[in-house]
Order: sequence, then C-alpha cells, then structure tokens
Amino acid sequence: MSRHLGLAEEDTALLRDSGALPIDIADGMIENVLGKFELPLGLAGNFMVNGRDVLIPMAVEEPSVVAAASFMAKLARPAGGFLTSSSAPLMRAQIQIVGLADPANARLSLLRNKARLIELANTKDQLLNKLGGGCRDLEVHTFLDSPRGPMVVAHLVVDVRDAMGANTVNTMAEAVAPLIEEITGGTVRLRILSNLADLRLARAQVRVAPEHFETDAFSGTDVIDRIIDAYTFAAIDPYRAATHNKGIMNGIDPLIVATGNDWRAVEAGAHAYACRDGHYGSLTTWEKDREGHLVGTIEMPMPVGLVGGATKTHPLARLALKILGVKTSQELAEIAVAVGLAQNLGALRALATEGIQRGHMALHARNIALSAGARGAEVDQLVRQMVQDHDVRSDRAEALLKALREQ
Repeated sequence: MSRHLGLAEEDTALLRDSGALPIDIADGMIENVLGKFELPLGLAGNFMVNGRDVLIPMAVEEPSVVAAASFMAKLARPAGGFLTSSSAPLMRAQIQIVGLADPANARLSLLRNKARLIELANTKDQLLNKLGGGCRDLEVHTFLDSPRGPMVVAHLVVDVRDAMGANTVNTMAEAVAPLIEEITGGTVRLRILSNLADLRLARAQVRVAPEHFETDAFSGTDVIDRIIDAYTFAAIDPYRAATHNKGIMNGIDPLIVATGNDWRAVEAGAHAYACRDGHYGSLTTWEKDREGHLVGTIEMPMPVGLVGGATKTHPLARLALKILGVKTSQELAEIAVAVGLAQNLGALRALATEGIQRGHMALHARNIALSAGARGAEVDQLVRQMVQDHDVRSDRAEALLKALREQ
C-alpha cells in the first residue's frame, strides 16, 4: 500500500504508530490535556474526481460509511465519476453595531466609507494580500425592530485563500471596529466570523446508468425511481431531511476530521444552508435525465483549509492531505462534497431497496463482537453466526462467544 500511495517510510511509520500525535503537541493544541482519543482511519477507494483518481482518508467510528462511499464511487466511474466546481474562498466577518438612532443613515455612511474600511482591514494580514487574498467587499444589513432596538450588522467579505479563515476574518473585524464606531456613532458589540459560508460554495455532480443498479430483486429503472422518491421525501419533510443530510455528513465529516479541519463549522454551515429558503430541506438533488440515468447534485458551504490549525500541527492530518494530493483549499472542498454526494447515494439506494439495516448490521456486528470480547478469528465466527440468524445483539454475541470458547 505504501508503494501505491507514494508514502515514505516515515509516513508509514505514522500509520503503524498508535502514538502518531505526540503528547507534547496535543498539549499545545487544546487545554487541560490528559491523553489522546483515537478513531479508526480508513481509505475510501474508487473515487474519480474531475478525471483524477483520489483515495479518501476518513476518520470515523461508524460501520458501513467507508464501504458505502467506496461502492457508490465505483458505480459512478463508468460515467466519469464526479464532476466538481467551487466559488472563491470567501468568508464573512460580522460586526454588530447597537445604540443607533438612525440605522438607515448609518448603513449608507458605512457604505460611503467602504474603501477606508477595506483598506484598514487589509493592513492586518500582509501575507494574505501577497497570496492574492484579502478583504474584498463590505455589506451592511439593518435590523430595524429587534428586541434590543435597531441594529446594524456590517459584513467584511474576505478572500482567505487556502486557510479556513476564522482567525483572519476575526482579526479584521476587530481592527475595523473603532472606525465603524467613529463613522456611525454607535457601539460595536460582537466581531466574529459567520459559519454560514454561503459565498464559499462547493458543488459536485454524478450520473449513474440504470444497469449499474440492477439486482436480483430490482431492475435498475425501478431502483432509480425509488431513489428519487426517497429524495423527494427529504425535500418536502424536515424530519426526513435531518436524517438525509446527516447521511451526507457521514461522508463529509470523516474527511474533514482526517484532514484536521473544523467539522463543527462545516456542520453548522451545512444545516443553516439547508434552511436558506425558509424550509429545512435536502442538500442534494436527485433527478432522471433524458436517457433514464440517475443524476445527482450537491451544492453547499465548505469552509476548509490547508494551512493553520490542526492541518499543520497534527502529523496524520498532514499525511491525509498528502494522500489526497490536493493543492488548494477549493480542491479539498470539492472532493469533500463529492464524498458527501456518494454517501447520500449509498444511503438512498439501501433505503429504497433492501433497507438500511441489511448491509449496516453486517458491519455493525463486528463492533458488537469486539465489544463482547471476541478477538481474532472469533470475531469472524460471531459475525457470521449473528448475521445468519438476523440477531445482532450484545447479549447474543456474549452467549455465542462463551459457547465457542467452551468447545
């Protein structure tokens, strides 16, 4: 595997070593460190993104996630895999202004001084400017009837390049706050980024022919119709949409975690974006084209970076990025949404045909066997018996293990 991945000996040593994150580095990452918490790190295969073969590192504890993503990527390959695109890496910094008697006038005063505010913001990160990024625009929003009176919120729109961008935009927001108070006569309260990164979107598309969905029980055309019905359920019902979108994030989050990015920020932005039309709905769409092929799309915020934070300090995060072979944050964002689209397809296909439990429980049985104390060949024997009996339970695993060891 190391030869196939192009890994050096020190890279494979990191994968072999359960202590890849040294305790002294962990102690510098967060407060009150008492140890390290590990997750399984797997590789999803078969992914082709914009014509390039990609192996996807995924840090996750849930069974079937890696397998489902890999299988759906395999089905997508005959039609070219996943096609992706993305917008510029723009993040928003919000500056809240209160104590205003004239919010409409304050808004226009800020817009009239846009150039001054942008220039001041850009003095705070000269390296970002040299890399082609920096503050690009100013938006001003008014809330005339809040419970605390009129409120104005200024947005700095910042191109953060290959960073996630939180520290950069927060610093800029704090830098312009005194000038904003001077211009408006109001008082600045919060100065913080928004995790609804709706200017930093990543998109993916996939197309699968009916013959790739055929099974002994279902025709490919029938499976496609069932998948579209399942998607429509999520599009109209927020109770279903929550689980539908959780399945999308089952694919995205493990990649975000493996690369040392902020999965909480990605989750927050995803679910807020799913409500952008005033109704919580699906982050994906599934349709049938003129040839009867299933076509899926996804578009969502994806604020990820290649520099700063754990992406630089965690040795396995750096290795995950090396395995991916990405050069920009936008490329990482596009791969992430492609994985999310694949994961969603896997869940919809299973739900629409044999049900989610058949494949999931077979993999879940391994966890049950391990938790019961099985080791080595015992695990396979317990799994085989529980799946055959359609009885995957902890007490059943314990009883089977006891009987096996008594033989």
